[in-house]
Amino acid sequence: MITLKNVSQAYGAGDKTVAAVRDVSVDIASGDFVTIVGASGSGKSTLLHLMGALDRPSSGEVLLEGKDLGKMSDEERTLTRRDRIGFVFQFFNLLPTLTAAENVALPARLAGGAGKATRARAVELLAKVGLGARTEHRPDQMSGGEMQRVAIARALMMDPPLLLADEPTGNLDSATGVAILELLRGAVEAHRTVILVTHDHSIAERGDRKLTMGDGRLIDDVVLRDAASSRPRGEQVSSTRAVAADIEVRRISSVPGQ
Repeated sequence: MITLKNVSQAYGAGDKTVAAVRDVSVDIASGDFVTIVGASGSGKSTLLHLMGALDRPSSGEVLLEGKDLGKMSDEERTLTRRDRIGFVFQFFNLLPTLTAAENVALPARLAGGAGKATRARAVELLAKVGLGARTEHRPDQMSGGEMQRVAIARALMMDPPLLLADEPTGNLDSATGVAILELLRGAVEAHRTVILVTHDHSIAERGDRKLTMGDGRLIDDVVLRDAASSRPRGEQVSSTRAVAADIEVRRISSVPGQ
């Protein structure tokens, strides 16, 4: 699904340059539930933005389904984000004047879809995330957990193969956060790839594979769950690549003293 080859991202110029991501290489297979964990400033959100075609790398390649996002035109990147990637953010990013159903339908409407079929799909998705009775409620009439459910339904509207979630449980209580993670797990079971960024290690442990960022570098890459293999939970192995349903990973020791 996604391949990063020696990707770096720097901001600023001269002695004010900040290296947010440094020489990261990784493969993520279709159908994976990958978490990216690290402290504030570790580069995890920047890495997610690069995967989501929200940023172009300063160097290296970001390939989505074999296509280099950095070489796409602005229009191609916009269409890729609209049609191939669903985004879930910490602060929901719902439009306050629209109902839940209207917020969910928005990506399809921006793509030219309208009418009964678009609304029917929005209502269907809201029912799938447990909000079948809240279709006509606006964001200010919903709880944080309900708004995040709407955001997940909206991310699924165009049936994208990839979901990117940036701290999706950051503003929620622990019980609601677990429910949101279960919804994302359901997206994986529907043959989508989910990549979730978090600073919370307990959240990161709920994925199938955990990437750890530190000082802009990928410093750890561990399989947490791998039903297609007899490999024990948490075992680290050589060679980062996806082979059929199995995933082999490598430990990357790129931080000084690591």
